[in-house]
Amino acid sequence: MVAQPLTIVQMLPELITGGVERGTLEIGAFLVKNGHRSIVVSNGGPMVDALVKTGTEHITLPVGEKNPRALGCIPRLRQLLIKEKVDILHLRSRVPAWVGLLAARTLPYTARPRIVTTFHGFYSVNPYSAVMTKGERVIAVSQLISDHIQDRYGVGGDHVKVIHRGFDASCFDPLLVDNHQVADLRKKWGIDKTRGPVLMLPGRFTELKGHRLFLSALEKIKHLSWTAVLVGDERENPDYAAQLKNETTQKGLEGRIFFAGLCDNMPAAFMLCDVTISASIHPESFGRVGVESQAMGVPVVATAHGGSLETIIPDKTGWLFPPADIDGFARALADAVQDETKRKAMGHRAKAWVTTHFTTARMCEKTLALYEELTAKPPAGNDKKTQGVAV
Repeated sequence: MVAQPLTIVQMLPELITGGVERGTLEIGAFLVKNGHRSIVVSNGGPMVDALVKTGTEHITLPVGEKNPRALGCIPRLRQLLIKEKVDILHLRSRVPAWVGLLAARTLPYTARPRIVTTFHGFYSVNPYSAVMTKGERVIAVSQLISDHIQDRYGVGGDHVKVIHRGFDASCFDPLLVDNHQVADLRKKWGIDKTRGPVLMLPGRFTELKGHRLFLSALEKIKHLSWTAVLVGDERENPDYAAQLKNETTQKGLEGRIFFAGLCDNMPAAFMLCDVTISASIHPESFGRVGVESQAMGVPVVATAHGGSLETIIPDKTGWLFPPADIDGFARALADAVQDETKRKAMGHRAKAWVTTHFTTARMCEKTLALYEELTAKPPAGNDKKTQGVAV
């Protein structure tokens, strides 16, 4: 046990799916494992069971609803902060942040928890979003997001701490994937490895993920041997999925592109493919898929913007192409497809690179260190200068 256990409350809208939710679970499990108390406040969802199994307590409140119901949570949240003597209130989304800050402000200044906020993405720049800059410390999930906070909100310096998201090394490790898992997935998807390298684009079926750009680039290299797989839930956007299938036929790529649907074993999926594709049209704040792919020893072809600029080393662990540049995308794919020796060397370097810099354990350790730094010294200021909790 630690000498002085902390009580940390994380707040987010709900626990359904996504990077914010996964990060919340990971931090919670790490805190409990290290002798601290972890509480999550949200409106619930299918991930609650997994959260509770690791020792985190869950309190159901509609703190993420964009209506007066959210403000109605303030009295109950205030009671929670008092009763549980919360040390850190970690706010991960805008509506919960407003609720959390307002609840904290009802307490005497010396009785308030220390406030931490996390910028998970490029929030619209307005007073509503500015609430995410009000923590005593603001966590940015990448240097790109840190620069965004500085440029658009004028907040920087020691106030902002870059803590990259990470991959779970207990799952994304080639040594943990059984060959039979890969063979079963290959059979399920109908992938014939003799038809060339497998190029996989995992992601939601939305224009933002760049599926169309990928198809256009593949059309330019259809004279080469390769197979492409699109992994994601078509039911999420059936019209868009149907359009992509039509484009596949129009471009003469039928039989070479497989729509695999959802996959509940992504480590095996990465082991099945030779190259992972991240073709997002707009910059992603971090890009966990690219990191998870590299952790499995699989290089990445990605758009040269957003978090990819921090997680992928060009020509060392993957290929980067200029945004919206179909020809540049096609050249990167052609190089990846034709040079097996280069692919394998990149994959080896990629695994070493992300294991050193982007693990979940590293993310959790840095987050806990931030909590401990805040609680180790008394808050500065007074009720007129609320050290990050003014609204």
